[in-house]
Order: sequence, then structure tokens, then C-alpha cells
Amino acid sequence: MSDEAERPVGVGPHPRPWPDDPRLDPALLAGGDRRNVVDRYRYWRRDAIMADLDRRRHPFHVAVENWQHDFNIGTVVRNANAFLAAEVHIVGRRRWNRRGAMVTDRYQHVRHHATIEEFTAWAGEAGLPLVGIDILPGATPLEAARLPECCVLVFGQEGPGLSEGMQAACAVVHSITQYGSTRSLNAGVASGIAMHTWVRQHVG
Repeated sequence: MSDEAERPVGVGPHPRPWPDDPRLDPALLAGGDRRNVVDRYRYWRRDAIMADLDRRRHPFHVAVENWQHDFNIGTVVRNANAFLAAEVHIVGRRRWNRRGAMVTDRYQHVRHHATIEEFTAWAGEAGLPLVGIDILPGATPLEAARLPECCVLVFGQEGPGLSEGMQAACAVVHSITQYGSTRSLNAGVASGIAMHTWVRQHVG
């Protein structure tokens, strides 16, 4: 095993005297901060981190269907945190596997909608068009698309992809062009590609 693999994550206790900053957590200053956060947030309280992220969040949302307890949802949430999405929407089953989120769900707004109708009603009231991401007949290549600045990127689940009801609710559906032998990408990978596409188009 390499020295890098053995090196602990994060930082140890902060030397005294401690900084006079209300965002800092005394327990973390005393015991060290081993959380999966970027260096700028070392020793910060969780609510302080959320408040800082909320001031900078991008105006796109992410939604993923969860009818069969999709294990990729944790990765979708982790990607949403990485690309600073406004919110993640889980449509269908409330329970989802948080392991893949790597604790990033603590810093990411996640909302549940029991049905497609409930979700689409929310999106309509918010004035956000639904942009489906799936390999479907008639879908336009994501590489050639211009994504709306304010929208919801919608993903189906592993296997069936977007449900018929969700397909009908989407204003447009884009596909990610593939060149190998696999039939599709899972929602975790597809969401990262789509979110990064949005970032490339809208973040200076």
C-alpha cells in the first residue's frame, strides 16, 4: 500500500488560538475535520456550508425516477453537489440508497415527489421546463443541444430509462452519443455528463 493510500483524509485539530469565525465548529476545531469537503470548508459547521452553497447554487435542477429502488441515485446526488445544482428531485419511491452519495446529501437539497403528476405540477409552478436525458427514438444529441439556463434535467432509472409518463412530460429529450457496444449509460454516469454540459454552456 502506498503512503498516499495510508494518509488520512482531512485535517487534524486546529492549533490554538482558534480563529474568531462564527462559521467554524468548535468540535471540529478541537478534534479535526475528516469530512469529504473541499479545503475552503474545513472546520465549518454544516449549516454554514449549506448557507454558503445556497448563495452560489446554479439555476438548474435534477430529477431522477425511482420506481424500482435504483442504486444509481446516490451518484446522481453526488454529481448534483459537485456541479452545484439547485435541487435534486426523487420521483417515485421515497427511499433511495445513500451510499453512493458519499455523504454529499448533507449539503444538497433533495425533494421527494410521490408521482409524476406531483412532480410536473411543481415544475410547472416553478416555470422550469423538463429536459429528458435518454436514448430514445427522435432524441437529439446532447452534444449539439443548447440547454436552458433554468430547467430540470430528468433521468430515468437503470434498465427501463425514462417512463412513458415522464417522456410525455418532457419538453425535449436529448441522448448522449455512444460509440461502443453497450446499449446505455446508467443514470449516475449520464447525469454527470449532462450536468457538466450545462456547466460548460452557462458558467463563465
